[in-house]
Amino acid sequence: MSTDHHRTPSWDDWDYPEGEWMLSGECPVRTNRTLMLEMAARVLFPTVLVFSVYLLIVGHYAPGGGFSGGLVAGLAFVLRYIAGGDAEGAAIGSRIRLRPPLLVGIGLLLAVLAAFAPVAFGNPVLSSAMLSVDVPVLGHVDLVSSLILDVGVYLLIIGVVLDLLRSLGSAIERDEREARR
Repeated sequence: MSTDHHRTPSWDDWDYPEGEWMLSGECPVRTNRTLMLEMAARVLFPTVLVFSVYLLIVGHYAPGGGFSGGLVAGLAFVLRYIAGGDAEGAAIGSRIRLRPPLLVGIGLLLAVLAAFAPVAFGNPVLSSAMLSVDVPVLGHVDLVSSLILDVGVYLLIIGVVLDLLRSLGSAIERDEREARR
């Protein structure tokens, strides 16, 4: 932690937590380590994420695809956090480095643009259009423009959950460091 509390953060680190926000996975008392939860989280995390994408895609024919898919994906990240995953791995993945406020912004932008795009074509707000295409491997696929709105809501929900984990997790880390002293 920096001793200079009046420092103006740069654009790249204005939303970065000052300390570690995820549990390291290294438990000082080995008997308190939940190995079963860690292994279950490693197996369930990708499975739950795939299921959340399924909910997102299938739900565009019915209301709530982006919201329910985003909540399920958020639960996967919460599971990973509770299991004690590292900061980079529990966020989005060690290969993709997106901060939660950026996900919230991208999701909100997509949702607003998808909601107001029909106005440019003389249709009411939140109107939907369908495009039917033949994909060689998948066959006949119907694409609905409301899927863009659902993707925006999906990203927005995931960003909010990750931001909550980051905020709450930094307090947990701070309390843990103070308890060790």
